[in-house]
Amino acid sequence: MNLFLQLSKPNVDIPEDAEVLGKFENWLRRILQMSWDDLLHEAVKLGGKLVAAVLIYIVGRWLIRKADKLLDRIFQKRGLDPSLNAFIRSLLRIVVWVFLVMVIVGVLGIRTTSFLAILASAGFAVGMALSGTLQNFAGGVLILLLKPFRTGDYIVSQGVEGTVKAINLFNTVLITPDNKTIIIPNGGMSSSIVNNVTESGTRRIEWTFAISYGDSYDEARKVLTDLLEADTRIQRSPDYLIALSNLADSAVQIVVRAWTATSDFWDVYYDMNEKVYKTFPEHGLTIPFNQLEVNLTTAGTPAAPTRDGGKEDKAA
Repeated sequence: MNLFLQLSKPNVDIPEDAEVLGKFENWLRRILQMSWDDLLHEAVKLGGKLVAAVLIYIVGRWLIRKADKLLDRIFQKRGLDPSLNAFIRSLLRIVVWVFLVMVIVGVLGIRTTSFLAILASAGFAVGMALSGTLQNFAGGVLILLLKPFRTGDYIVSQGVEGTVKAINLFNTVLITPDNKTIIIPNGGMSSSIVNNVTESGTRRIEWTFAISYGDSYDEARKVLTDLLEADTRIQRSPDYLIALSNLADSAVQIVVRAWTATSDFWDVYYDMNEKVYKTFPEHGLTIPFNQLEVNLTTAGTPAAPTRDGGKEDKAA
């Protein structure tokens, strides 16, 4: 009753429900007033639209599939990254499908402006609800386009490290050296520091070896040089470095730096440690360890001078 009263008043805003009800009433009244010839004409007209819409859908779907396969072959021929290949094709499929649906809606006689308004409203609502997910999506797009790392690279980021197994739109999958699977959201990956270990193809190894005070530094240097020269995995350009780095409390420390292929990094590192441990004693070189000497003296007995200028204590 209130609805009819509102409709009867002049210069009053008509509620949206009343407007829809009025349109439906007018459409129903027009249908009832049509003759059989007019109804048949409208039915044929509607059937033609439906047939045209179905044909457009079938042809459009066939064209989309053909275009997707053609793009896939082109991207593979040009050596495009598989993750970027899948992302671009997926994005293009979404855009083309939305265009196809709009064409079909237009053929059926539905106003596309209303359809676009509904689509925009739904997109805004979904975007607000999935703001964090969209951030990861944007991060995935940046990673795939800028390529700070690729599948198969060994990276360090977000406090974890491992080999990149897959770069998805929302996350990146890593495999750790102990075969654990780590999934990192792309939002953080795209806005934080990423250490790509395998990007350059070569890495510098650094060792610190120690000999005792009194041992020959020249002999130690000669032994290390022979070991480095004998290892074909160590590169000569840039050349390796051997230098006396520190005079520590109980040892003379020697730093060794050498370049090798990234794939040989750990093998060379461990092999050199083993060779030095076995070879130094054969040349009279002692590998010292931290130790503390404590000397006690008898009361009233003066202590003898020590190396550091103090007094040596004698046991009581």
